[in-house]
Amino acid sequence: MSNHPNDYIKPELMACCGAREIRDGDIVVVGTGFPTMSANIARYTHAPRAMLMQESGVFDARPARPALSVGDPCLNPGAAMIGGLVDVMGMFLQGGWVDVGFLAGSQIDKYGNINTTVIGPYESPKSRLPGSGGANPIGALAKRTLIIALHNTRSLAEKVDFITTPGYLDGPGAREKWGLPAGTGPQVMITNKAVMRFDRETKEAYLESYHPGTTVDEVVKLTPWKLRVSDDVHETEPPREEEIRAMREVLDPHRMIRIYEKRGYV
Repeated sequence: MSNHPNDYIKPELMACCGAREIRDGDIVVVGTGFPTMSANIARYTHAPRAMLMQESGVFDARPARPALSVGDPCLNPGAAMIGGLVDVMGMFLQGGWVDVGFLAGSQIDKYGNINTTVIGPYESPKSRLPGSGGANPIGALAKRTLIIALHNTRSLAEKVDFITTPGYLDGPGAREKWGLPAGTGPQVMITNKAVMRFDRETKEAYLESYHPGTTVDEVVKLTPWKLRVSDDVHETEPPREEEIRAMREVLDPHRMIRIYEKRGYV
């Protein structure tokens, strides 16, 4: 019997890819949706000592259902601490305690820079976006950042129109030049088509694996920069039986994650 059920949907696969990046004992700043699901999958499988922290200041939440926002009351019962934004951004992030931060954005480039401010020139944009929220300090100060993205030439860019949240800025050494902690930055970008990692030397995203039903050529075509393909490129491992069980029996029995299919994560 296969250890990989074949009835999963793409958002479940993406959540599992995120979960596999979390190590036992990590302190993880999450929002809602994919990040919370990924972190909880990790906690119910290979990383039982991982600690989750919402931007709102709730630490080690154990909700009975998926949270609808970072301030959802379902996060409070059983939490280790109910603090505030200053606790997360000031004490934990600036203190260097946060291991992993999950991020997403309207536009993401090859260095993992994220734009949630404007599309087009800042002075006369085509559209204005919501802004940073907590993403800037998370991207600046978390030891590792994991990025969730739609894989198309609208969401991905060779160079973002505006850097709201820093990735590797313009390449090697740039984060350190601007005073960000050494050794920090994006670790992986998980899209609905592939998993891309960031090269240690060039800091550019490259293709590590392509999801089942996708091809290397398709991923390259949908990427607006000259995407390097790993010598060890392979098909992404599908969700494991224990990961599916954690999602459907414990974390999301009503399968609210399906909403992401309507948002293009297919």
